[in-house]
Amino acid sequence: MGSLGWSRLQFGFTITYHYLFPQLTMGLALVILVFKGLALRADASKDDANKTVYDDLARFWARIFGINFAVGVVTGIPMEFQFGTNWARFSDYSGGVIGLTLAMEGMFAFFAESAFLGLFLFGEKKLGPRGHFGAGFMVFLGSWLSGYFIVATNAFMQHPVGHALDAHGKLVLVDVWTYLFNSWAFWEYAHTMSAAVITGAFVVTAVAAYWALMGQHERHARSALRIGVIVGLTACIMQLFPTGDQHGKLVAEHQPVALAAMEGKFTTESHAELAIIGQPNVDERRLENPIVVPYVLSFLAYGSFGATVKGLDDFPRDTWPDNIELLYFSYHVMVGLGTILFAIMAGAGLLLWKDRLMRTRAALWVLMLAWPFPYIATTAGWMTAELGRQPWLVYGLMRTAHGTSPRVSAGSVAFSTLGFMGLYTVLGLLFVFLVVRAIARGPAPAAGGAAEAH
Repeated sequence: MGSLGWSRLQFGFTITYHYLFPQLTMGLALVILVFKGLALRADASKDDANKTVYDDLARFWARIFGINFAVGVVTGIPMEFQFGTNWARFSDYSGGVIGLTLAMEGMFAFFAESAFLGLFLFGEKKLGPRGHFGAGFMVFLGSWLSGYFIVATNAFMQHPVGHALDAHGKLVLVDVWTYLFNSWAFWEYAHTMSAAVITGAFVVTAVAAYWALMGQHERHARSALRIGVIVGLTACIMQLFPTGDQHGKLVAEHQPVALAAMEGKFTTESHAELAIIGQPNVDERRLENPIVVPYVLSFLAYGSFGATVKGLDDFPRDTWPDNIELLYFSYHVMVGLGTILFAIMAGAGLLLWKDRLMRTRAALWVLMLAWPFPYIATTAGWMTAELGRQPWLVYGLMRTAHGTSPRVSAGSVAFSTLGFMGLYTVLGLLFVFLVVRAIARGPAPAAGGAAEAH
């Protein structure tokens, strides 16, 4: 494997590992804000018992948020450097455009999130209930703005708009609003954030289900389950429609070759069938052992059962995604797990509506054990997006093979990749230790200002 292969592996590994953490912080930011809002409402109605429960839950999940945020920062820094060390030609070519959103993410969103996180964690007594809610809102706003700037950067690579070429053949930004409010960015962001909220909701319900099964913190478990299920079910619905539907239609319009690869579609046809499962045989250009639903792919992609869906054979071979098998299975894992996550939350929502969730141990076990599924689904979703864009770094403008650093050897990239793997393993073990310890402690009042406020 040469320098290109190692550079792709390194970036793929580091960004996949890193994103395990931001998706939880962005999801938890909303859930924590909901807890603080409910605590404010309980305070206004003089309901001290519920105020205490919601404040305790907000503090507990803020501690998890803080641990997660810290590891996310550490794992995110190497990716910034890789733009210069491993992808110098890409940075030189596109830096005049994507540098804007990357800088805005660091200078505005990240600093707002980190500064107000400190206030939220340690300033509850000084800020008071409304000020503490305000700090929580700023943490939420900072984390979600950070997500938007990163997604807008990726959206430009998927669907470049608002740019031009200068005299030296490099990209420059000519329409900042078109770039920032790229239609691809809007729907990709909505889809990404609904996935983050699903992750946060499943983690919250998993911990609450564990407390319920162990007979611990019953009032906290009941409240956390109720909020987690309601938030999670809402996000699951949004993940399917409209965000998933609209994002899929953008792929069909702007990246039809990626759509064909995702669906294992080799020949063009109208009334195209949707493959639920199957194995793509690229050499023989067919999908083996498929289970299909007639006409559905045409409708999902173009809004008409009779629409024509182009197959891979209609596109030049050098524009095909370079790992069709992995792309196909990543896409189907994402869709399959998304359906399962919706079913779990819908079932939990029904039990919650009937006031039976806390007494149904089978459902609690499912909720407790299901927390890895959103992480797997999100990882598969990002793999689908990035594998589908290949062989382009900036779609239609710059190929991946032309974006590397020509003076960096394969051995150097391999050495640093192994180093990252070792370091991230240590960080992962430390993260698990700290989170398990926090869960074992439970939603006890925090020491210092938060404890005094409580």
